Amino acid sequence: MSTLRVGLRCDAGPQRGVGHLVRCLALAEEFLARGAHVAVFGTVERLPWATAELASRGIPLHPGPDTPAELVEAAHRHELDVLVLDSYELDPAGAGALRAAGVFTLAVIDGDSRGQVADLYLDQNFGAELPGLRSAAELPGLPGRLLAGSGYALLRDSVITARPPVPPPAMTVSRPRVLSFFGGTDAVGAAPVLTRVLVATGHPMDLTVIVGRPEIEAEVEDVAPGRGQIIRPIPPTSSLPTLITEADLVVSAAGTSTWELCCLGAPAALVCVVDNQRESYTRVVRHGLAAALGELPELTAAGVAGRAARATAARTLHGLLSSPPRRAALAARAWSTVDGQGRARVVDAVLTAVHAATDTD
Repeated sequence: MSTLRVGLRCDAGPQRGVGHLVRCLALAEEFLARGAHVAVFGTVERLPWATAELASRGIPLHPGPDTPAELVEAAHRHELDVLVLDSYELDPAGAGALRAAGVFTLAVIDGDSRGQVADLYLDQNFGAELPGLRSAAELPGLPGRLLAGSGYALLRDSVITARPPVPPPAMTVSRPRVLSFFGGTDAVGAAPVLTRVLVATGHPMDLTVIVGRPEIEAEVEDVAPGRGQIIRPIPPTSSLPTLITEADLVVSAAGTSTWELCCLGAPAALVCVVDNQRESYTRVVRHGLAAALGELPELTAAGVAGRAARATAARTLHGLLSSPPRRAALAARAWSTVDGQGRARVVDAVLTAVHAATDTD
């Protein structure tokens, strides 16, 4: 077979966030390692560090396409064998149109297939399954198969190489190092809210906050630290995996970065910042992979309810900051759940299916 040609369709920007692009980038790295030609299709808005990540790997970025017809046209023009669709915004009919045109299609989903008719489906969320299905079970009435669960988590090279050989031990420190980040752009403005909650714990800490936008940075800089507390806002960085492994506690959103935190054995406290994170957030917390800080609308609410939610979150954080064994227990469970080999399993499944289809032609 000639060199496999793979396209990945995703978007990223200040309001969309970067989760779709980050997991597509992880898949791209694995396909490249297998000798495939890879290109990304979509919009990457006002994220110079993200476009630099693509450029550094020699991955071209092409605009769009959006409609089913445009997807098929682009796939044929670029002679794609495989097209990965990772979007909540594309017309669900695109997957079926690609299949009908002879392009192998992998749909990356988060609990909802949106009616897409793909050759293969991937839901990398912990304990994920579509209604009535088990991992890798046939999708009733559809031609594809489902790869489900955190065993298929898509992680970049920088995360996999930073994974420690064992989960971090309990370490007693007088001023814990805390890392706080909420995606590449913090589209919902969570960083200032959680910075204030962290300060409200009254516990000494060295807090690094990754700020995705200038307005977020300005809000974080307005937060006055308490005694023994240092707040250091920094822009998005390719050194994030290193910062995670150096932190005594990580505060983050319950999005795609959850699997990076697990793989790196980070003791983490998570916030559910958007509705589509709720199911995964609930599962992760229920299984003790991270501590729960609640949902962002509750933490930003006015009046008694908001104050109570923020006080509860602050108590949870204080408990973690003051208890090395509690942090170590979270880290150990998280580390054992995501082994960093998910993307290899996904690409293995794609290649097996593509080769099988080729052999029957």
